[in-house]
Amino acid sequence: MDKQRREFIHSFAGLGAMSAAAAAMGATGSTHAQTAASLAPARGDAIKGPYLDLTTGKGNQLAWARLNGDLDETQQKHGWFKGYVMAVRPGKKVEDLFGFEGFDSSRLEKRADGSYAKILREVVLYTDLKTGEVLEDWHNPYNDETVRVVHVANDPYNYMIEEYAPQVPDYGTPKKESPPRQPFLLGWQQYGNRLDMEIHVHLLYPNLLKPEKWVRESAGPMVRVSEMYSFHVDAAQMQDKSYTTLPFSGYWNRITPWLPWMLMGQTPGYCQYACFHGSGDELEAALSRQVLDYVEKHYAKYFKAPDKWEEPSLSSLERYAIEQQPVPVK
Repeated sequence: MDKQRREFIHSFAGLGAMSAAAAAMGATGSTHAQTAASLAPARGDAIKGPYLDLTTGKGNQLAWARLNGDLDETQQKHGWFKGYVMAVRPGKKVEDLFGFEGFDSSRLEKRADGSYAKILREVVLYTDLKTGEVLEDWHNPYNDETVRVVHVANDPYNYMIEEYAPQVPDYGTPKKESPPRQPFLLGWQQYGNRLDMEIHVHLLYPNLLKPEKWVRESAGPMVRVSEMYSFHVDAAQMQDKSYTTLPFSGYWNRITPWLPWMLMGQTPGYCQYACFHGSGDELEAALSRQVLDYVEKHYAKYFKAPDKWEEPSLSSLERYAIEQQPVPVK
């Protein structure tokens, strides 16, 4: 079950997406994954040709591969994130907690079946709201406790890009037969010289941090996560075959339980991320010098994409469960 969920999330995490054709599925009434691209049909002169037909699975596969990497397999690509993490508590105003910024380094490998393997590693750091310095420790005002910050450092974090939509995990429920695979379709909209696309991914799945063991770190037996993305791309570049990679900009929002290292346990509330994201080799133009200096000192290899596909690709929560230890209950 965890492997299925991991593969599904990896297909759309980081720079993830989902076809509107994917329906909600699950083992129980409370365990499900639901995804959606734009509700509106694709529209605009740049949607169909002359290079790509963005109403087809193959066209979207190539568009998605060029957003996520470079069809020239000798080249790598950086995607970056920069924004804030906020606290949302019942009956309270939303409060900014800390900054959040970092990047991934990836490259593509085309497989014999025409699919593309995205091979990458990513590092994203939590920063002080006032100074921009990378946090080592953070004073949690909600439990009046100074906690050790655990940054995002996933190596590797690979996934496949196909002309078919990733299959929603069944969470252990036996299936009599596999449904036919649906084409990978994204809801592109054209506005003048710009193509826009928005994606929502909504998940509810069993928490790897079992509350019986991880009393202070676990938000409960289930994890509810939503990720919302927008992508803005030059329409002429999308339909120009000479562009083996596509620059983009947009936003990334995430709703997630309290971060384990905040030691909030099952306190009501959750975290809300709000970030700009985009691509480009000049990371200095998007990210702070404090963050880049910290990565150079502590995570230098993350500036370069991995050389080959390796397993396992683990999420931050999975890495936390493996690499960290429960903090004793007070």
